[in-house]
Parts: sequence; structure tokens; C-alpha cells
Amino acid sequence: MAYGDLTTLADVKAWLQTGQNPFPATDDVLIQRLITAASQFIQSWLNRQIAVADWLEVRDGTGGQLMVLANSPVTAVLSLTIDGLAIPPAPTEGGFDAGYSFTPTELALRGYVFTRRPQNVIVTYTAGYAAAPPDIAQAATELACQRYRERSRIGEVSKALGGGETVSFSQKDMSEDVKTALLQYRVAAPAGFARRLAPTMTDTALLTAAL
Repeated sequence: MAYGDLTTLADVKAWLQTGQNPFPATDDVLIQRLITAASQFIQSWLNRQIAVADWLEVRDGTGGQLMVLANSPVTAVLSLTIDGLAIPPAPTEGGFDAGYSFTPTELALRGYVFTRRPQNVIVTYTAGYAAAPPDIAQAATELACQRYRERSRIGEVSKALGGGETVSFSQKDMSEDVKTALLQYRVAAPAGFARRLAPTMTDTALLTAAL
């Protein structure tokens, strides 16, 4: 299973199986490649990576004390600077000292504000899922199966059958039920926003992909 894949070869073959006999291993390499392509397509459409990663965001300060982060669920905030000033974490066990706290979706300040200024907030944090949520995994399974079945009719819009019947083929990138399942995870990039993998995660991802 390649780094970033959202489903497994076994799950896709189980979905493709129509009878009692297991789906043959003849096309395993092709199906695995389609899984990786479908997973990358989904994550590009969602504008986010699903697996756990360290992210670095550069944001415009809003003048407030709350900021929704682009990736979720957030599990750790590694660093936060505003106008070049390092902001410490707020106490977690009572007290009213200044600092930041976070939820799975947003960053909150106590005793500070996100000064209204362009590109003055830099936050590094960890976010993502240890395993793809079941609805995302199922969406990736169905999309990989769709691509596998479409390979025998690439470019065809319709096909004439016997008895004057005609069957039409969908030209959509993905089915509506798959899109509906994915929509809740889609990220809309805020204004004044730049995001990239933090250096530590980039090194880890490259190493994992090479193994």
C-alpha cells in the first residue's frame, strides 16, 4: 500500500467481485496503480491530505482571537508566531496566563490577538487521520473500481445494443454519491493563506514512499 492510499487492494477486489469466486490476481498491479491515482484525485479535490502530517501555514492576521486551520483534525500545535513573536501554549490545567490553545479545527488566543496584517501569522501543527475515515475509504474504493471498469470504454459516450437499445455512459469524474460522501471533508482555502508540508513531514513522507 503506497503512502497516501485511501483504500486497499483487498477492499477494491472485494467490491469488484460479483460471484462466489475471489476476484483474480491478474490485474493486481493495475488495480494498485488505480488506487493510488484515485486517492490522489480525491485528496486534490478535497484540497487536503487525509493522512497525519505536519503542516506550516502562513496566514493574514484577522484582528481576532480565533483562527480556523485548513487541516483537521488537529492533534498538536508545534509553533505559533505573530509578527515574529513566538506565542507560548496557554496552561492546560487552570490559570489565566496568556498563550494559545486549540481544538480539532481551530486555534484560540488568550491575552494576544491575530494582529490585522498580511502574512504575519505562521503556525506549524499536526493534523490528519491515522487511518482514512470509512466513508472516504469507501469513496476511494468505488472510484478505483469505476476507473477499472471504464478502461474498456475510454472515450465512449454511448453504445448500441441488440434490439435497438442504447446504453449511455456517465462522463462525470465521480458519481454523485461519492461526491456527497466527500463533500464534508472538503477544504475551502481562506483569504491570505499559504500552506505546505512542514520540513519534518516532507522528509518522513519521502522516506516512507521510498520504502
